[in-house]
Amino acid sequence: MRRLSLASAVATSLFGAVALVSAALAQEDPLPSWNDGATKEAIIKFVETVTDESNPDYVPPAERIATFDNDGTLWVEQPMYVQLAFALDEVRRMAPDHPEWKEKEPFKSVLAGDLEGIAASGKKGLAEIMGATHAGMSNAEFTRTASDWITTAKNPKTGRLNTEDIYQPMLEVIDYLRANEFDVYIVSGGGIEFMRPWTETTYGIPPENVVGSSAKMKYELTDDGPVLMREAEIAFVDDGPGKPVGIQSHIGKRPIAAFGNSDGDYQMLEWTTKGPGRTLGMIVHHDDAEREFAYDRDSHFGKLDKAMDAAPAEHWVLISMKDDWARVFPEQ
Repeated sequence: MRRLSLASAVATSLFGAVALVSAALAQEDPLPSWNDGATKEAIIKFVETVTDESNPDYVPPAERIATFDNDGTLWVEQPMYVQLAFALDEVRRMAPDHPEWKEKEPFKSVLAGDLEGIAASGKKGLAEIMGATHAGMSNAEFTRTASDWITTAKNPKTGRLNTEDIYQPMLEVIDYLRANEFDVYIVSGGGIEFMRPWTETTYGIPPENVVGSSAKMKYELTDDGPVLMREAEIAFVDDGPGKPVGIQSHIGKRPIAAFGNSDGDYQMLEWTTKGPGRTLGMIVHHDDAEREFAYDRDSHFGKLDKAMDAAPAEHWVLISMKDDWARVFPEQ
């Protein structure tokens, strides 16, 4: 009898320990880099609500779609978009084969490091830069070039690799959503083929879950086999009103959660939060000059004006980088 009692006591202790561990894990903070407050609570409450089968706002896993802008939402976009920095570096790399660029704008300004001159060239000048550096090659060649560049490219202000200038709090949101059976997508104005080579290693988001702007391509059969050649013409711009179109074209389902940071995300937020059922729209507000950058209405990159004004009426949550994030980058 004593042996049975001892065994029973040990079993009871083990089951008790397991219960305590399970309870501790259940209470573990899913967003440790977020300060406690209304913003963090809004994320957790939303996830708990849509995953609770007893709640009238329950959403089946197949319909749990979340979309994230990239520039300024998942990684640093100042002092310029990363893809623009790539294009400028490509102009410099290709310059020896184009001596005419020394006297031709906007390439002359690029080679001189004259950012004001580049800006003065406007959309036409930027289109010329993108056409010269992103077209006239196979898509495989472009992917190799972009992949090689991103492994060493650093932000000129922070001194870190661009792939290290990512926001730890947003990585935690992505992981939290995935743990609750959400499908997570990047929906960005950046080039889809520029992003796809590195999004999985950087964010854990596979290339098939990336939606972005795209160049026209054509199929060609060469001596080395079939290739997709990139043309100088833009096929699709995944920004502003283009984002809902891109979401429908690539994903085929309406998101129930969307995260952005600029007016370029306005229509994505609107498309998401005006859908049926419980939804969540959030905007990263860059108001932390000490740990990152402070900008909104007057910025050339990531301008936040119309969407910030609309946020209260649309029930979009403004994420204060300064107040809501305990840390900004992973190494902090």
